[in-house]
Amino acid sequence: MRSPEIILDNLMKCAKKEDYKFERLYRNLYNPKFYLMAYSKLAPNSGNLTEGVNSETIDGFSMERVDNLIQQLKSKKYQPHPARRTYIPKKNGKQRPLGIPSFNDKLVQEVIRLLLEAIYEPNFQTSSHGFRPNRSCHTALTEISTTFTSSRWFIEGDIRGFFDNIDHQIMTQLLKKKINDDKFIRLIWKFLKAGYVEDWKFHKTYSGTPQGGIISPVLSNIYLHELDTYIEKYKNKFNIGKKKRKSTEYKRLEGKMYWWRRKMKTLEPHSDERKQIALKLKEMSKQLTSLPYSDQLDPKYKRLKYVRYCDDFIIGIVGSKEEAQAVKSDLEQFLMKELKIELSREKTLITHTNKFAKFLGYNITISRDQTLRKDSKGVKKRYYSYNCRLYTPKSAWADKLKSLGALRIKKDGTWQPMHRPELLHLSDLEILSIYNAEIRGLYNYYALSYNTNVFNKFLYVMKYSMFKTFANKYKSSISKISKKYKRNGVFTVQYETKAGTQSRVLYNEVFSRKKTIEASRQVDNLPEVNIYTGRTELTQRLSANQCEWCGTNQGIMEVHHIKKLKDLKGKAKWEKNMIARRRKTLVLCHECHVKLHKGQLD
Repeated sequence: MRSPEIILDNLMKCAKKEDYKFERLYRNLYNPKFYLMAYSKLAPNSGNLTEGVNSETIDGFSMERVDNLIQQLKSKKYQPHPARRTYIPKKNGKQRPLGIPSFNDKLVQEVIRLLLEAIYEPNFQTSSHGFRPNRSCHTALTEISTTFTSSRWFIEGDIRGFFDNIDHQIMTQLLKKKINDDKFIRLIWKFLKAGYVEDWKFHKTYSGTPQGGIISPVLSNIYLHELDTYIEKYKNKFNIGKKKRKSTEYKRLEGKMYWWRRKMKTLEPHSDERKQIALKLKEMSKQLTSLPYSDQLDPKYKRLKYVRYCDDFIIGIVGSKEEAQAVKSDLEQFLMKELKIELSREKTLITHTNKFAKFLGYNITISRDQTLRKDSKGVKKRYYSYNCRLYTPKSAWADKLKSLGALRIKKDGTWQPMHRPELLHLSDLEILSIYNAEIRGLYNYYALSYNTNVFNKFLYVMKYSMFKTFANKYKSSISKISKKYKRNGVFTVQYETKAGTQSRVLYNEVFSRKKTIEASRQVDNLPEVNIYTGRTELTQRLSANQCEWCGTNQGIMEVHHIKKLKDLKGKAKWEKNMIARRRKTLVLCHECHVKLHKGQLD
C-alpha cells in the first residue's frame, strides 16, 4: 500500500492542472494507512469519547475495526449511521443544532476529507478563509484591514441557514466537475442522506450538511467556491480606473500655489512683497493638508473588495450607495438561481464606512483621521486617512464577563465583580491558571484591534472576581487575600515540583495591538495543561502490536482513551502508568482492555 502522504501530494499536483478529472479515488478507502493517519488526527480531540447513536466511541480503536470498515466498503455494505443531534447555545441566545456521528463514521469522513482537501484546496480563492489550512478568522481580518482601504460602503453578508439548506443535487453536480468516480460520490451522498436522531426519533435529511460532521466544512467550501468565483469575475467587470482624480478644491488651491510660486521667482529676494507671498503660501499649504487629495465620488474609479469566512462575508465598495445596492441585488439573484440559497434580510446590511460594520466579532470602519506624519524625506502626509481599522466592541468583553459569571450589573447600572462558585473546589494554581487562560484567550482573539486598551477594564473585573473567589474559598476578605498572595506587588501562587518551588503570576502583560496573528483554528480556547503523546507516536505504538500492560503480541490490540489526565485518581497501577508518562492513551490487548473496564486489570 502506498503512503497516504505521497498519494495526497500527487492529488494536489494534479489539482493544479486545468480541466483534470480525478478517477479511482474510492480505492484509497481500502488503504489501512489512510485510517491510521485519520485516527492520529482525530485522537487528540476529547470529543471522540462522546457517544453517537450506536454508543460507539474512539475507545477500543484497533486495526480490526479498520479491516471491518474496509471490508464493508469493498462489498458496498457500508452505511453511515444517522448523527445524534444535540444543541449548543449561540451568542444571540438561540440554539445551534450539532450532529454527533459515530466514531467509525468520523474515521471514514476524515479519510474523505483528506482526499477532498487535497483535490480542492489548491484551487480555492484567496478570499476564502474558513476551515482551510493555515487560514483563520485572523487571516480574514488581516486581509480586510489591508485591502479595504478607501471603501465607501460595506455589504455585510450572511447566508440564511446555510448548513441546513445546501442542495444535495447541486452539491453532487459540483463534485462531478472534478471527480469522475461514482463510488466515491455515492459514498458522500450516503453521508448527506444519513439523517439524524433527536429524542429517539429518526429524521431524514433532504438538504444541508450536518454541523459537526467532519466533511461538512470542506463540502461547504466547495459549495461556496462558486460564490467566490462569481464575485472574482464580477469584480473584474466592476473595477474601473487606475486611480482617483484629484478633488476640485485640492486642484484649484494647488493651481493657485503654483501661480504664486512662479510670481515669487520674479521678485527680489528680500522684498516685502516676496515675504507676503511666502506667508500666504504657508497658510495655503496648511489649508491644502486639510483638503481631501482625491475625489471620493469619482464616477470613473470603482473598486470591489471581498472576504469570506464560512457562510459570512463582507464586501467593501468604492463607489456609490446605488452601486452597492446593485451588487447586493446581483448576489441575491446568483445565490438563489445557481445555489438555491438566500441571504438573510435581517443580517445582510449596507453600511456607510463612517459607521461600524460587524464581521467575525469585530467592529470594522474606515478611518477619517487627517493626522499628518512626516515620511523619510520629511514630507508631511496623511497616513491614516481612509485606512481600514478594526475595533473590539464593548459587548465582546462585557458579555464574556457575564457568561463567566465574573460580573453582575446592578439595577442602578453599576458593575460589581463576582466570585465564581464553580471554581471553589479547585486548587489555587488551577483557579489562577483558568483566569489567566480566559484573559489571554479573549485578548489573543481581539489583538488586531486599535482599542486593545479596553482589555485593562476586562482585566480589572477579572482580577477582583478572582480575589473574591479566593476570599470565598478561604472565608476571608479581599484585603487579606491580596496581602497573603502578593509578591512584589504582583498576585502570585507558589507550588511545589520536583525541581523545587515554582510560582505563577496573574496576567500582567501589556495589551498591545498586533498587526498580524499566526493562523489558528482554535481561538479563545483554554490551553491544555498536560503534555500528550504525539500523533505519529500513537500510531507507531498501535502498529507495534504489543500490549503495553501484559507485553503480549498475540491477538487484537486496542487503544484505551481517556478525556483528561486529571480525571485519573492514580490509585490503580495502570492509572499511575498513564499519569507518569503523561499519556491519554494506553495500547492494550483485547483481554486486558476488557479487564480494565471491569476494574480487574490490577
